[in-house]
Amino acid sequence: MKKQWIIVAVVVALLSGGAYMGLKLSPQLFPVEVGSNAPDFKAIDINTGDSVSFDQYKGQVVLLNIWATWCGPCQVEMPSIERLQQQLGPAGLRIVAVSIDDGDDPVVKAFQHQYGLTFQILHDKSHAIERLYQVTGYPETFVLNRKGQIVKKVIGPSAWDSPVNRDLIVHLLDEHA
Repeated sequence: MKKQWIIVAVVVALLSGGAYMGLKLSPQLFPVEVGSNAPDFKAIDINTGDSVSFDQYKGQVVLLNIWATWCGPCQVEMPSIERLQQQLGPAGLRIVAVSIDDGDDPVVKAFQHQYGLTFQILHDKSHAIERLYQVTGYPETFVLNRKGQIVKKVIGPSAWDSPVNRDLIVHLLDEHA
């Protein structure tokens, strides 16, 4: 009888240890990729100072761009994102660019003015969004449908106003949640 209780204790310990490790390794077990739900995040809107979370974009088509002012490829990509904003912003596309700069908001605001960016720019000095979205390079961009699911993920710069990208976003805007 004592032997059975030892076996039960060992099994319970193994299951508990497995559950603990599963929680610790959950980012590796459940990667952020096409088809997964976009993780919630919080960042500061550089123009209003308000804390913004992903919940505010539910039901909308979102282009989420994670970038930095010091990133050369990000600088190359920004004009195409602004053109996309001009083309599809009025149709309902929400462009949200989250800067991971360590500096203060004025550095990011100066970049916004230099490039004439009219879409929403958030600032995450804590770099939490990098961990949540498992960012591996800059820029890294996610296109999200109205259900908050990732439908496209691009590491590196892209011509976001290209016909292929525009067509995808127009298709998503035409879908209902």
